[in-house]
Amino acid sequence: TITADSDTKVYDGTALTNNGYTHTALAAGDEIESVTVTGSQTVVGSSDNVPSAAVIKNTAGADVTASYEITYTNGTLEVTKKTVTITADSDTKVYDGTALTKNSYTNSDLATGDVIESVTVTGSITEVGTVANVPSAAVIMDGEENVTANYTIDYVNGELEVTQQPSQRKQYR
Repeated sequence: TITADSDTKVYDGTALTNNGYTHTALAAGDEIESVTVTGSQTVVGSSDNVPSAAVIKNTAGADVTASYEITYTNGTLEVTKKTVTITADSDTKVYDGTALTKNSYTNSDLATGDVIESVTVTGSITEVGTVANVPSAAVIMDGEENVTANYTIDYVNGELEVTQQPSQRKQYR
């Protein structure tokens, strides 16, 4: 029995492959010269890692593959979601009768080649006080491909604050 190795990694935009395998005991002096292992997983999900085409040789170098009844067992390649944190920016201003908004954010690292195409940031305050500045609905792209599903997105609110105008004292003479 030849079993392809299994492997897992967090999404990084590159293919997960693993050419490794294990096997059960062979006759004394026989060795596996080669096994083809094919499998590749780039996006979140899993797929088979498939062994095939084993070549077994004896100590004299003769091919003895035909002397074996080979059972091939697939391994599994799994890519898990990458976590990205998107934090809405905070801002403050002195009360002036107009709304304070801040439609910007920061984010933790993405996989190489991926970019955030858009994030909705909602928050607005006019009167003295504080409100949350809330990020949501991120869209992450790799070129023309939407890769948002490869991420677990943690949204962190910012804060918008309007403060009172400083009191102005009249000076009397």
